[in-house]
Amino acid sequence: MYKHILVPTDGSQLATQAVDKALELASVLGAEVTFLMVVEPFYTFGIDVEFQEGTRVKYEAQASAAARKILAEATAKAGVLGVASDEILVQSDLPYEAIIETAATRGCDLIAMASHGRRGFAAVLLGSQTMKVLTHTTLPVLVYR
Repeated sequence: MYKHILVPTDGSQLATQAVDKALELASVLGAEVTFLMVVEPFYTFGIDVEFQEGTRVKYEAQASAAARKILAEATAKAGVLGVASDEILVQSDLPYEAIIETAATRGCDLIAMASHGRRGFAAVLLGSQTMKVLTHTTLPVLVYR
């Protein structure tokens, strides 16, 4: 059935539950998993360029460290279940596009993700990344609520 599952995560509680469920599925199917974390770029407007640069560097370092921790935890869970996995950290201001592109370049045949992430109610009003993935991908998407 499915041989390679892309599992995007943002570290939220719901996304972590989706990681766990996707790993259970991968274990049963004998599929490999690719974990994906998309970090949005730092944006700011102001006059003091030196301040902005220092802030951007701090943001990128902290966001990267947090993302790598989340990915490492998911990879450790995969290891416990004996599921082959790898992890990818991508920077993009359009997470849904990064998800779709990663699935295509990695040869994934299923995307398994949470119904919504950290953005909560605002995502419901504006359209969540999950909805955008569902709308724009040709791959099957398994949505965990």
